Amino acid sequence: MRVLQWVAAVGLGVGSMGWAQEVSGVVGKELPGLVTIYKGLHAAPELSHHEEKTSALLAEELRKAGYTVTERVGKYPDGSQAYGVVGILKNGAGPTLLIRADMDALPVTEDTRLPYASTVRSKNPAGQDVGVMHACGHDIHVTTLIGVARTMATLKAKWHGTLMLIGQPSEETIDGAKAMLADGLYERFGKPDMAIALHDSPIPAGLVSVVPGPAFASSTSIDVVMRGVGSHGAAPEAGKDPIVMAAAFITQAQTIVSRSVPPQQPAVVTIGDIHGGTKRNIIPDEVKMELTTRSYSEEVRQTIIKGVERTAQGVAIAAGVPGDRMPVVTVLENESTPAMINDRALSARLQKLFVAKLGADHVIDVRPIMGSEDFGIFGMEGRIPSVIFWLGADDPETFMENQQKGVGMPALHSAHFAPVPEPTLRTGVTAMTDAAVELLQ
Repeated sequence: MRVLQWVAAVGLGVGSMGWAQEVSGVVGKELPGLVTIYKGLHAAPELSHHEEKTSALLAEELRKAGYTVTERVGKYPDGSQAYGVVGILKNGAGPTLLIRADMDALPVTEDTRLPYASTVRSKNPAGQDVGVMHACGHDIHVTTLIGVARTMATLKAKWHGTLMLIGQPSEETIDGAKAMLADGLYERFGKPDMAIALHDSPIPAGLVSVVPGPAFASSTSIDVVMRGVGSHGAAPEAGKDPIVMAAAFITQAQTIVSRSVPPQQPAVVTIGDIHGGTKRNIIPDEVKMELTTRSYSEEVRQTIIKGVERTAQGVAIAAGVPGDRMPVVTVLENESTPAMINDRALSARLQKLFVAKLGADHVIDVRPIMGSEDFGIFGMEGRIPSVIFWLGADDPETFMENQQKGVGMPALHSAHFAPVPEPTLRTGVTAMTDAAVELLQ
């Protein structure tokens, strides 16, 4: 309701709000060029691990802005090199601030009908032909980072210290931040004193929000293989049916959260993928399920993992599966990420700054979400104060019309997600620049 009240109170002309900001003039001069860059990025998305052209564009723009740039920073567990970008601007003595933008897109076929909509198709890791789209707004993030690089270079007289700008690959597969740290990010470029980032959101452009404490949940990927004994579909007594066992597991897994996790602790267990069998009259040997779990604490995460293992084992024992055919439960740590816990002191500092610079009507409260982000990995488990804040990206007029109709806006990862570029970038570059100038004193 507060968002709707904001739209009604301040009107729909986001570009003419008259914010009294020190950096607004600089941002305004850069905005037309940034919108052009954004539309080009949106039309040419690249999947995780393949951000070659996106990273090259970012690196070129940072160099033009006066930064010392290093490309191909990041090493994946298989030894392949990532497309991470690091831009450094030293400006005398002072703290080091890391600002991150993620670069990868999603295997989503765009359906926005925008003139700059993506028509890109690519192969996913399974070799399937898929559409590719910036359905999570990482094109907004990259363009904002370019804008911040330019404004901070222009405003060097107003801050002191070192600015470390990060173009992070593979956020959607949550292994990009790990890859950059594994390639000696902090050993090579210095350890930052603080780290900040933003993420666009389906709320009206012109708004920002800082969530203190838990902001994004941890994500843990788990594979569960129910192993049975295959037989003819007409003779089920001759085998042990893993499809029936998988069905029982899926049902019982829903009680892991409701009966093992304290009700005060948010947690999710989702079975998002199941494969088993080849023909209607054949009982297969095994069924594979892919799970994702979410929580805000390591204790709850471990409770869920143990619950998954226990439930799978119990179903198999109840079905009379032979001892050598017990389920295989694999926790994919390389595809998992810890919760993003915003540093409370830094959150309060940014909240106060945004209210002062953007105006109280442009800073709203939102709840933590169970989605995940690997930005927190740069914070090294709280040893580096880190905050990621929300940036409104929806057209305010459309948002208000949909609210009045009781219709939601397209969500992140939707084929219909379409940020409104000019006001989103204006607010993003302004807010992030204000934050950087404030913190580099």
